[in-house]
Amino acid sequence: MKNKGQSASQRAIAFLLILQTILIGVSAENLIQQGNSPIEVLIWMIKQCIPVLKQASSFQEKQKKSLLPRHPHSEDQ
Repeated sequence: MKNKGQSASQRAIAFLLILQTILIGVSAENLIQQGNSPIEVLIWMIKQCIPVLKQASSFQEKQKKSLLPRHPHSEDQ
């Protein structure tokens, strides 16, 4: 059952990271429509996406650690 719970939480976190990226794109489109330079908006988007990439990387590292067995006798229990 633990795997199903982890799988659901993995999907939820992935969905939220994707949603955050989409919202950055929508905000960027609004900034361009307001007259901001596309280059300025691109720089802004990169700055906004760095934390998202860090969150995704951190999530991936946590998942790798959670897959490692903690105790030799705890497997398949």
